[in-house]
Amino acid sequence: MKLTGSFLVALALAAAAGRAQAQVTEGKKTLTLEGAKAIAAAAAAEAKKGNEGGSIAIVDDGGNLMYLERIQPTFPMGATISTEKARTAALFQKPTKILEDAIVGGRTPLLNVWSAPLNGGEPIVVDGQVVGAIGVSGASNAARDAAIAVAGARGFSGQPAASN
Repeated sequence: MKLTGSFLVALALAAAAGRAQAQVTEGKKTLTLEGAKAIAAAAAAEAKKGNEGGSIAIVDDGGNLMYLERIQPTFPMGATISTEKARTAALFQKPTKILEDAIVGGRTPLLNVWSAPLNGGEPIVVDGQVVGAIGVSGASNAARDAAIAVAGARGFSGQPAASN
């Protein structure tokens, strides 16, 4: 019995020591305003290559708007749509085209999940961690919205931009 009691005391002390050393917070990369502006600039450069307008929205990893830029010509609602595309990409941590494709493929209940499951939203990934997202609306078509968003997201992370 004494051996069992000593063992239990030792086990309890080891568990307490482990909890004391357990990490209760962790470091997290966050997107800065300067970073958001750099992403928007990379996206705007892609839009200007095609002589296109559009609204470019950058959000943090929680979907909160950090920066919005409107390049003329574009339509007024584009600012709202680009922000919602960015929020959707940030919160799902996936390109919005994946959601749009699922809806087109018959998963129409996804229409009730979020307001902008439309092509043109891309997560911004740094060292494998989603730090925010970009949304673009108002370019010449949905594919160009996506190409501009990809150029912004990849240009910031140092990845080569995809060509469409």
